Amino acid sequence: MSYLIWIYVIYAIAAIALTAILAKTLYSSGALFLESVYNDQKMASAINRLLVTGFYMLNLGYAFLIFQTNDAATALEATELLVTKLGLLLISLGIIHFINMAVFWRIKKSGDNAQYVPASPTTTMPAPNWTN
Repeated sequence: MSYLIWIYVIYAIAAIALTAILAKTLYSSGALFLESVYNDQKMASAINRLLVTGFYMLNLGYAFLIFQTNDAATALEATELLVTKLGLLLISLGIIHFINMAVFWRIKKSGDNAQYVPASPTTTMPAPNWTN
């Protein structure tokens, strides 16, 4: 029997499990961060759910896109192929996560700058006398 079927089964289970575990972690940890960015719990919760939905679609889509592989003749080749595919998936999940965090860091940074509006002047200076 071909090792290819076992590669597909193990890879599909691992890809779905990894994505689900990471999505759950990001959802729970991201809630506090998004609340601090948007200062509105309902807005932060809605955006958090949308981000998790996008995370699932992007990561599972990519996982299934790299799913196809060549036949493995031995158990060693099958294991190497499986480890390579899972490694590629984990690297891509990490890159996507850090890009997402960088975007939200910039959003937070620009929002923090908007909070510090200069105060209106309290004293006025007389106009200079230019005619001497």
